[in-house]
Amino acid sequence: MSADNRSIPVAELRGWTICTRKDASPSETYAAEELQRLLEASAGLRLEVRQNAPESSRQIRVHGSEDASLGEEGVRLQVAPDAIVLAGGLPRGVLYAVYEFAEQYLGVRFLTVDHEHIPDASGVSIPCGEHAYATPFAFRWSYYRENSDEPAFAARLRVNTVSDEPRLGGRVRQQLINHSFHWLVPYDQYGESHPEYYAVVDGKRDTETHGGGPQLCVTNPDIVRIAAGSAIAYLDSHPGIKNVSVSQADTNRYCHCEACEAVNEREGTPMGSNLQFVNAVAELIEERHPDAKVGTLAYWYTRQRPKTMRPQHNVQIQLCSIECCTLHAIDDPDCETNRAFCRDMAEWGEVSDDIWVWNYNTNFRFYDLPFPNLRSIGPNVRYFLRNGAKGIFMQANGNGRSGEMCDLRNHLISRMLWNPSLDDRAVCEEFVRLHYGAAADRVLEYVNWLHDNAGSKGVHPGCFPKPEDVGLNPETARRAFDLWASALGEADSDDARMRVEKGSIAAYRALIDAGGLEGDELKQLVLDYIALCGKHGMTRVSEHQSVEDAFPALRERVGLPAS
Repeated sequence: MSADNRSIPVAELRGWTICTRKDASPSETYAAEELQRLLEASAGLRLEVRQNAPESSRQIRVHGSEDASLGEEGVRLQVAPDAIVLAGGLPRGVLYAVYEFAEQYLGVRFLTVDHEHIPDASGVSIPCGEHAYATPFAFRWSYYRENSDEPAFAARLRVNTVSDEPRLGGRVRQQLINHSFHWLVPYDQYGESHPEYYAVVDGKRDTETHGGGPQLCVTNPDIVRIAAGSAIAYLDSHPGIKNVSVSQADTNRYCHCEACEAVNEREGTPMGSNLQFVNAVAELIEERHPDAKVGTLAYWYTRQRPKTMRPQHNVQIQLCSIECCTLHAIDDPDCETNRAFCRDMAEWGEVSDDIWVWNYNTNFRFYDLPFPNLRSIGPNVRYFLRNGAKGIFMQANGNGRSGEMCDLRNHLISRMLWNPSLDDRAVCEEFVRLHYGAAADRVLEYVNWLHDNAGSKGVHPGCFPKPEDVGLNPETARRAFDLWASALGEADSDDARMRVEKGSIAAYRALIDAGGLEGDELKQLVLDYIALCGKHGMTRVSEHQSVEDAFPALRERVGLPAS
């Protein structure tokens, strides 16, 4: 921030007005209302909001900016002794300007949907000068249920992918690049009449529908036309969308027919035939929608760049890190597991300037098991930025709100996506201290111990780890449980105790699955765990298993009645 060594005491804003334009957009109006709310909560100042007031002193002007350099989301804060301007790009930047102001100068922290940290700012002075910021990532998605359920909270974290509400600035026009073969060439429409449209696996046309399959026979010329037609129809019916996915199903049963294999052998990777298909579809889409991009996944068997084939100028490449170690940063030179991904990302960066990332931030096998990846989140975001990523989808516990440390992880991911230059360790510690109060020291001890323990065990967990893959055994599971029990004993308020209880679910799971307990002790632990999950609204224990399915089986496993 550029400053002139002067400042405005917040208390002296009493009697000022918050002003918007006559033709203020819904997001400008809501931004002014949010500023009014936050100033009242932090300093007891209830400032009047006025529309189309003549510009004068003693105003906080909240408006969208016509400065093209701010794009849709950049912010510019200007503080002078007699006026403050909170401006931002439209439709979202103006709202983000208010949240940036609240965080930078009032000390506000948006921790969870039901926990905003709003300190007393009545004695704070706001330094005069200008602060401008534009996030480097156009697409930011911390994939947690709290964000999709509570879009106003997601907007405060500057997650721009979950809501179409105009007052929240809508969602970014870039869509998630995702599996799409299943709707581009639907099997239930073409499978019986044209089996040749689908992949050859083990010498015959595939009929396996798991994961959105069967995959397409991507060298069949007919499906280029059909897939392009489906994509064009989608773009026709969704004006304003910037891209459409033309991407493989979520299965490795790709086509091994003679034509596909010939391309793949020549290019050294199954991405050869896949990219040839995507490029052909992209050419047809461009004829109808010249400004639209075509996104495809570099995922699993297609992550490696082809030897000679290059993406069309309107093709986006989204790299997926599903094979990577989650404990260590992706670019950690001592983590051999991650080296192949780094090689692939570097090679794609040599041939494309339209790179996106799908990164994994949960244990899909056990949503509720201790998962030591908090230290890798910040370094990974910065690594993606250095390697040209335009946006990041951080997949996590998107279908539940009680996964392991989900509140902390959502806050950390969202803040790092907005501003990768933040100190991720400091953001993590600040959240814990604000959220858990007097129990924070024990929670931080748990977080640090969890990561140190996994590191000492030499493990390299992916995103489907078992307890032993994250360093858990009877001794360490007991240690995790005891740390959370100590935290609960130190909690100094009802809210803090509830938050610690929610966090402790992971320790119960660790002791159940890795603690070596038997008999009545294990039965009681399972009963306590199930009760705790019910109290804190857990709906799923893994990506594909609900509590309604999981808990009866767990009860029977330890010798209890199913219900």
